[in-house]
Amino acid sequence: MSGYVGRAVLDLFIPRLCVVCGRSLSLHEEHICLDCLADLPRTYYSKMRRNRMADRLNDLIQRDLTEAEPYSYATSLFYYRASTGYRDITKGLKYRGDIGSGRYFSGMLAEEMADSELYSDVDTVIPVPLHWTRRWSRGYNQAAEIGEVIARRLGATLRLDILKRSRRTKTQTRLSIEGKRSNVEGAFKIRRGADLSGTSHILLVDDVFTTGATLNSCRMVLKGAMGSDVRISVATLACVGD
Repeated sequence: MSGYVGRAVLDLFIPRLCVVCGRSLSLHEEHICLDCLADLPRTYYSKMRRNRMADRLNDLIQRDLTEAEPYSYATSLFYYRASTGYRDITKGLKYRGDIGSGRYFSGMLAEEMADSELYSDVDTVIPVPLHWTRRWSRGYNQAAEIGEVIARRLGATLRLDILKRSRRTKTQTRLSIEGKRSNVEGAFKIRRGADLSGTSHILLVDDVFTTGATLNSCRMVLKGAMGSDVRISVATLACVGD
């Protein structure tokens, strides 16, 4: 009870607002109001072996291969729609330092994944890295914040010492599909001395899945270092699409 009283007093001076619609939250609401939560455009991909996001990723994967590779799993919490306030869930985390909200929605995704057999054997979580200059200016890596929550819930190890972004790339937002691909081509490398021995199922994590170019570029580097025996899956907070 005392916690609710304290929150009520704080809300008088610093109102907590819904990240989607901006209205004041009630004592029982966290980061998003119940109305917006009910309308959250969830994908429910976590229990689907095949889905549109995974199909798009696998199309990219197969285009770069000379022989077939096992189908890669991919999941996302909700559909990213630029015309709605739901876009502010990922934008708030990425550009405004709204880490608390980002972790809240990451927890929702983590719960879905923990309840799915597809991700039950994930042992390593690797966030898509930022270039050191962008990491320094922003103060954090949004993908790492998401990955930390997911790794904890899945009982996996969060590894920030495996991948590095060797050059600063342009923002992907306004690039064409082919432009996105060439922008990140060769941008990621395995860190010197990185050890992934004993790893069997890696989960690559980012904030938004658009074309899949960035995640596939990371996946190719990991596959090149570890071979075909390691499964690599993908998870993001949001997915551009239906």
